[in-house]
Amino acid sequence: MGVATGYTDGLGRHVVVGPDTLVHVCATLGAPIEAPGGAAGALQEMDRGRADATVPPVIVAWDGHLPEGVVSTASAHGLLTLEDGSSLVVDASLASWGLDGPLPPGYHRLETGAGPVVTTVIAAPTLSWRRSGEGPGWGVAAHLAALRTGRSRSVGDLADLGTLCRWVGDHGGDLVSVLPLLPTFNDLPTQPSPYSPVSRLFWSELVLDLGTAHEAAVVTGDLRVDHADAEVRAALADRPPPAGVDPELAAYARFRGAQLRLGRDWRRWPDSQRRGHLGPDDVDAAEERFHLVAQVEAASQLDRFRRQLDRSGVRLGLDLAVGVHPCGYDPWSRPGLFAADVSVGAPPDAGFPSGQDWGFPPVLPEASRAEGHAYLAAATAHQARMAGVLRVDHVMALSRLFWIPDGAGVADGTYVSYPRDELFAVLSLESHRHPCELVGEDLGTVPPGIDEALSRHGIRGMYVGQFEAASGTVPVPPAPDRVAMVGTHDTPTFAGWLDGGDIPERVHLGLLAPDAEAGERAGREAATLALASAVHGDLDAPDELVALVLEWLGASDSPLVITWLEDLWLEVLPVNIPGSGSDEWPNWQRPMSLLLDRVVQDPGVNRILERLDAARRAASAG
Repeated sequence: MGVATGYTDGLGRHVVVGPDTLVHVCATLGAPIEAPGGAAGALQEMDRGRADATVPPVIVAWDGHLPEGVVSTASAHGLLTLEDGSSLVVDASLASWGLDGPLPPGYHRLETGAGPVVTTVIAAPTLSWRRSGEGPGWGVAAHLAALRTGRSRSVGDLADLGTLCRWVGDHGGDLVSVLPLLPTFNDLPTQPSPYSPVSRLFWSELVLDLGTAHEAAVVTGDLRVDHADAEVRAALADRPPPAGVDPELAAYARFRGAQLRLGRDWRRWPDSQRRGHLGPDDVDAAEERFHLVAQVEAASQLDRFRRQLDRSGVRLGLDLAVGVHPCGYDPWSRPGLFAADVSVGAPPDAGFPSGQDWGFPPVLPEASRAEGHAYLAAATAHQARMAGVLRVDHVMALSRLFWIPDGAGVADGTYVSYPRDELFAVLSLESHRHPCELVGEDLGTVPPGIDEALSRHGIRGMYVGQFEAASGTVPVPPAPDRVAMVGTHDTPTFAGWLDGGDIPERVHLGLLAPDAEAGERAGREAATLALASAVHGDLDAPDELVALVLEWLGASDSPLVITWLEDLWLEVLPVNIPGSGSDEWPNWQRPMSLLLDRVVQDPGVNRILERLDAARRAASAG
């Protein structure tokens, strides 16, 4: 069933998975098993089901070429219905389908046998989309909610993002990357993590540019997404509900309206409503209307924003979040697609010796295959149509995910395999349909096959300077297939990494054992010295050091260098400390300490970008 009975964690330790975990995970995946003693009978029953299968639920036709021998010879022929509605008769081996040349790209439907058995044929380019004729680029990354100008509301919005894009473009950059712009729970108690969204199919209403009539100029204190939510609601209060909305949006808005009546956690709703049956009394009509209006307006504003960026030559970078909040719309609307009694996380590694439980439910691999991976395709297309570059969060999830049974600890989890080839085909196809370059976040414990798949499909991996120096050896520059960064939203800021202030904080939060603090500090000192040595910099001059590091990355063969915006003025506090709770650390709720108005006028900050741009131009000329 693709469930690991043992694995090696990020600390190099081999872990043997216990029988209770194996039973729980296999049962969640559909095996008829309740206890270890039932394994033999469950296996026999599953083998009988597999013997009856004549065709897999998904077939990948790379570059339009159907593979041979994947359909049982018991079926003399099949009917292949293309995405455009036309049909072709294929023989049992799929060696002939009556079409001159390869299949057109798309999601096609193959029916075989008298049943019939239905499978999805994904015809996808082997190489994901890549823009041509462009030299080395560079960009800036930020958390949009934390980005504020003198005209901002409680959080940063698309108008502020536009200001940042123009500034970056004026300095020669071609990318502004932001964390996921997906909807979160903004009412109290707020849950603002962009990586635990209500849905991966819709937009955050907080990004809306409400215009000058609603500018509150609230630019001090913590981010208050509940205040920002109230501002958006006030601005849209008089808008009538849109007509003729997409059925998915209609269902989403009804779900959000039902949450106001029945509670945020739909898993505690009455059985009928939990199963998707919502009557008029279950839904708050005003809340339903608000989400209809907000989503239509967000889609419209983002579409205009993308067209403006296309004209300017600056690309928008977005993140394809790997998961969704367990109380969110996606698990409710697709109950058979998500596992109900496990969560996703990661085993212990050097960065997180206790491991991580991310708290969101995984997609069931076979359920995803049965629907032709339609949900992944929709989630990818949703962001790709707006992004010039799409970073695939935790790209290892295309190969395997670490499942933790509900009520168990990280030590009781194990890996579950996913159909890697099929999922990469979805990404490649969607990248071409919505011209968008792909970057795979291949950080942490990378299973065999991921690097090969990234290379095969032309998807760039990631190079993070902090990680490359972590061993204490002088790092080598990034390779041509790596997008280069100094740090990410999950690492300390560059200044914080240099001074090591995150280490005692992690001890305080219980993320690092007290007796490990001295060793962590020694390792950090070696790492910072190694990176400084690589760029011939001085740890006692951090403002010059950050410029030297970016110049060093800029002079490399990396196709794209991205700097975290706050590193340009040596911000110490991180935007997020992974593993900590919102009551322990204000994750995603800390505004930037400088208004963008001041940043764009800062001579020191501007000189750093000028040096990075010059290094990129020299690399291109070389």
